[in-house]
Formats: sequence, C-alpha cells, structure tokens
Amino acid sequence: MGTKNDARLVALFLWVLLSPVVFSAENDGLIRIQLNKKQLDQRIRLHRRNDATEQESPSGKYGLHGSSEDAEIVELKNYMDAQYFGEIGIGTPSQKFTVVFDTGSSNLWVPSSKCYFSIACFFHSKYKSGQSSTYTKNGKSAAIHYGTGAISGFFSADHVKVGELVVQNQDFIEATKEPGITFVAAKFDGILGLGFQEISVGNAVPVWYSMVSQGLVKDPVFSFWLNRNIEGEEGGEIVFGGVDSDHFKGNHTYVPVTQKGYWQFDMGDVLVDGETTGFCADGCAAIADSGTSLLAGPTTIITQINHAIGASGIVSQQCKSVVTQYGKTILDLLIAKTQPKKICSQIGLCAFDGTRGVSFGIESVIDEKLGRKHDSSLHGAPCTACEMAVVWIQNQLNRNMTEEQILNYVNELCERLPSPNGESAVDCSSLSSMPSVSFTIGGKLFDLAPEQYILKVGEGSAAQCLSGFIALDVAPPRGPLWIVDGYIAVIAPGKWKRRREGKMARRRLGSWVFGIKEQGFEVPRTIDAGNSSLCSYNAVKQESKERKGVTGR
Repeated sequence: MGTKNDARLVALFLWVLLSPVVFSAENDGLIRIQLNKKQLDQRIRLHRRNDATEQESPSGKYGLHGSSEDAEIVELKNYMDAQYFGEIGIGTPSQKFTVVFDTGSSNLWVPSSKCYFSIACFFHSKYKSGQSSTYTKNGKSAAIHYGTGAISGFFSADHVKVGELVVQNQDFIEATKEPGITFVAAKFDGILGLGFQEISVGNAVPVWYSMVSQGLVKDPVFSFWLNRNIEGEEGGEIVFGGVDSDHFKGNHTYVPVTQKGYWQFDMGDVLVDGETTGFCADGCAAIADSGTSLLAGPTTIITQINHAIGASGIVSQQCKSVVTQYGKTILDLLIAKTQPKKICSQIGLCAFDGTRGVSFGIESVIDEKLGRKHDSSLHGAPCTACEMAVVWIQNQLNRNMTEEQILNYVNELCERLPSPNGESAVDCSSLSSMPSVSFTIGGKLFDLAPEQYILKVGEGSAAQCLSGFIALDVAPPRGPLWIVDGYIAVIAPGKWKRRREGKMARRRLGSWVFGIKEQGFEVPRTIDAGNSSLCSYNAVKQESKERKGVTGR
C-alpha cells in the first residue's frame, strides 16, 4: 500500500469478553452473522504445526475504531477454537465460498473448476466462471507458498460479495493446483487476505482496498471479534467499516505500524507473573496475524513461559553443557557489570564483537576478503545457548537470587526448551495456579490469564491441555519478532476525511481492529500519525453477568 508519509499507527487495547453475545439484525445498520463452533480435538496438532511454519513464509506470513452503526458484519465459524472462517460470494449469481480472513497475506483465492488433479479441490467448493455473468478473464499465472502448503493457478476478476457489500471487478486467484494434504481436510475453501498490497502476489489489489476505493465503506477500518467461549453458539465476526461496541469497553492505545506490508508494530517487555523475561526489554517487533492460531515468540522467552506453566519441553544437552561449563563465568561477568551482549564473544562461544556491533555473517565476509579463517563453531548451538543463558541469569540476578538458585534455575530451563513440533502439553488441573503472561504495548501492560493462553482438547478424564505459545526465532533486522493472533489485538482509526463507509473485523481469543487514518485518500494511501490502530481483549469468566472492560495498565 503506497503511502505519502508512511505514518501508520496500530492501536491496541485489551477487551474482556465475559459472555457470548447473540447477534441479530437490528436497527443499527449492522448485519450480524453467527459463528459456528466445533470442539477442539487432536487434529489441532496438525494445524498448530502448519501455523508455526507458515508464519515464517515470506509470501504471506510475514487499528482504529469507527461507528458500528454503518458497519458490515460477516459471521465467522470457529473450528477447534483454532481456525475462524466466514462466507463470501463470487460471481453473478453469487457462488458461495468459506474463507479464512487473514491479515498475514493479501490475496483472495478459491479453488477453480479447472482444478482437475488436486485432491483438495474435490472436497471444496469450486468457482465456475462460465456460470457468472460478471466474470472477466485475466489469465495471468500466480502461485502462493505457505511453508507446508501452496496453491497455484491464474488470476480472474469478478464481483465479490462480503456480507451485503458487493465489490465489483475484484481480482482473485482461481487455484488449479493445491498439492499435498495441507488443504485436503481444511474446513475452508480459500483465503481472503487483509494485509497490504506490498505483499500481494501479482501486486493484486486486496479486497479491502477495493471496498474503500469503491466507496463501499465509510471509514477505512475492519475489525475482528473471536469468541473464546467454546460452548458459545457464535464463533465471532468480522466487521468492515467500524467496531461493534457490544464486544469491548475501554480505551485504545496507539502505536505505529512499523513494517510496510504487514500489520507490524513495536512491542516491549514480556512479563510472566509480573516478572520480566528480559529478552524484549529493549523492544521486539510483533505482527498481528488473524490467520494463525497461536502466539509465536523468541525461544528465550517461550522457554521461561514453559517453565512457569509446567509445560513439557525437550532437554538440550548443549544448553546444559554451556551452563555447567560457563554458567559461573557468565554470572561473574554480569556481576562485574560486563555488557551482556559482549559476554558470549568474550568467553569464546560467539563470533560477535560487541564493540563494533558486527555479526558473524558480516564479519566472515570481511575476514574472507582479508584472507582470514573464521571458526564456524562460534556461531551455532553453543552461541545460542550462551545468549539465552545470559538473559536468564541476568533476570535472576535482578531478583537477588543466590548463585546456587540461579544456576539450578537455568539448568531447569535447559530441560524446557520448546518442542520443534510446536506442541507443549500442560496439566489441565493446574490452570488455576498458572501465572498471567503480560505484553507491553505502547507503554502499557496487557495481561493474558491461563484460560486465555491454554487450549483444551477433549473433556473429563480424556482432556488434554496445550500451551498457546510456540517458539519462533527471527534474526535481526526483522527480529526478534512475535506473531500474535487474536490473543492480543484490535485495530481502529482516528479522524480522516470521510469519503466512504467502512467495515471491520475481529479475531480469536482477543479482538483486533485494523484500520488506517487517511487524509484525502483515493485508495488506502496516506496514513496520518495516530490513525491506524490495533486492539485486543481477553476472555474471562462472567462476573455478575455484566461485561467489564479492561484497558492496559
């Protein structure tokens, strides 16, 4: 999305959902669509692994509040409390498709009637261009890769119906190949991307850009509400052009969108039970992604969370070896006020000169030109283990722990590293004693209770609980990076020249509102500081049957 002054803002606020809300078509201008829910089951393991991988795919994985009176609301379905999707129509007459509304990508695609050899196409609705009077041929080839899955096909154009809005001549991809099994068992037919045009395959104009440019929405805003209550009849809703005030109370906190193409913003420290985890104290990046079902973050932090909530993990002998051999040395250097970033190179475990700020990759190129040899063993598992140990030991020092307590704690963390499969089981009976996990956004804290970051599979004696956190390590300059789903967010705009009517969208465990404050825009272009916003809510138990709002503290 081209900008004149690239001052995008994302506002985040915490919403507390206390009870499921039944939507109806009332005299408020909103079209409400109920969300259907399905019980979470063991198949979530597959989706969790897929989600974790897709977050790293550069092709597609890396707000604002308006009046709900004039917003368009689209129902979302809730599958396994991990996927949320809704219905759209393409063509005239309208052909119906179930799609994931994904803020981590920007293209719309659905299976094509010309998909003959992919098994996934036989289990999903297919677009038939010959049956639409508004179809326009394009034919340009296109392909999208999602880490564990991919689609390919060609572009076409037709009218796209979202709620009661009809977007005319919208470019989309007819998928003729969906190789592998990624999409075979999916409960959705395709994906509707809500990211920026910068990451759109083929530079196709995203659907929500078209809504704004065609004057279909009053405000350039969309928002998600995702119902965390798995017993509720509604899965959630996506709203274009505003925010449904039925689902939140409180104030917005505004922070800038920092990365072109993604709904990315800067985030501060992450706390466990009120105590710093250290790694993001100087800042981390975060992307709001409605297309994933988990919270993904740096291993250094996820390991501390795993330990605090009793999550299963894997034992790293490399980590334990570093702690055994160098733990006391690291501790002594920290006590001597050595800069933490220099410690691992100083003791010979990392090829990093803290004074020059030169990473191994850059330094090795310089050394090669000068005819020097570089020890590749200084950049790998021992270095990573050392860097994590420095953060962990420093945290414990700040809490005035003894040497024995510190080294024992760090050794325990070496036994709780996140599983490569992205799964970490916890004891369901221990939820009441688990700590809160807090995120610092815009200088304020937003808390998640155990009920909000633990996913429950099954009921009674067969119940199994899984952590909603997985590890994702992204190197600078893009990282350290968090991928946050509906656990924490909402996006909404401030004041802009109003030319159109707007809609918005919401998403799981929390609610997000996405939007852009524009000044004299034709399509979403110029974004004024304080304009775009992202918000979040947390689901908690109902108290006296009244909804209460919680804002960042």
